[in-house]
Amino acid sequence: MPKMTSFLVVFVLFLSTVQAQNEGQYTHFMFNRLSYNPAYAGSTGDIEFTALYRNQWLGLTLQPSVPNGEAGSTPIDILLSFDMPVRWLHGGIGLNFTSEKVGFHQNTTVAIDYAFRIFWGPGNLAAAIEADLQNYQFKTGELRGYDDMSGDPSNPAGSSSDPLVSGQDVSEFLVDLATGLYYQIPGQLYASLSVKNLLGAKSDKLSLQNVRTLYLMGGYEYTFPYNPSLKLKPSLLLKTANFSVFQADLACLLDYENIFWGGLGYRWGDAVTFMAGVNFLKILQAGVAYDLTTSKLGFAHGRSVGSAELYLNIHFQIPKKKRTPTVSGNTLYLR
Repeated sequence: MPKMTSFLVVFVLFLSTVQAQNEGQYTHFMFNRLSYNPAYAGSTGDIEFTALYRNQWLGLTLQPSVPNGEAGSTPIDILLSFDMPVRWLHGGIGLNFTSEKVGFHQNTTVAIDYAFRIFWGPGNLAAAIEADLQNYQFKTGELRGYDDMSGDPSNPAGSSSDPLVSGQDVSEFLVDLATGLYYQIPGQLYASLSVKNLLGAKSDKLSLQNVRTLYLMGGYEYTFPYNPSLKLKPSLLLKTANFSVFQADLACLLDYENIFWGGLGYRWGDAVTFMAGVNFLKILQAGVAYDLTTSKLGFAHGRSVGSAELYLNIHFQIPKKKRTPTVSGNTLYLR
């Protein structure tokens, strides 16, 4: 049974990989808006550094299909990002580094962002462009075809006559684009719309093509009138790949004095999420999240005990230059 579970997990992850770029999934999406939308760059007015680590389906032990073989990896995501406002560019710049390991596949992406921002109504609106440099690595030498899954140690990985799963490991670089719009009223609400993989970059070597992915995100901040130290922060993330696959995340956080926060969330058809965090010295924010898997890969079916995520953000305020008041003289003659 463990081998069958391993085979199903790796097979599903393999299919999702060869058909499209597997966009990262984060429970802390409300704190990680830059990875979804380049127009977020510079929106806080601070210099920001963000780090995220996600380990999905903890406790799910994958077994190799044949003796002495590799079993592949459950999804592990690492994200590092940086953004800051740049006044002379009338907006902000950002940089994202992501690394995702899943099955026998690893995807590393470096994204460079530029956002142009204007004041609009009570808030501000930004439009942005992003360049993505992607490196795909695939261990095809570890995959086994039907004719070498007999369990005979004399049939090593890559011995299959199937050209899609035999041979050496392969890798390739792709270039793609993303764009987005981001509107915010600081301290009240935000709305985000973005599209990833605009070019639909394709790799013939890996039989892979990126799929355009649409993200719609929003959030609101409500301060309790009779207890201003408490703030309720609901947020929503909707995403779809070519309008054929949909996913929705809903979360709500309760913040106390901008020091402690915690909350619950739900990812449709996948997990119930729990989050908690703390702010240190007004420059450091740290959080943890746990996903209780509700799908057939969850604890109720004797498989995964859930997913874990760690979040860290460091931000520095940019000192504003004090302008020297301009004094103009005007001589008035009275007659």
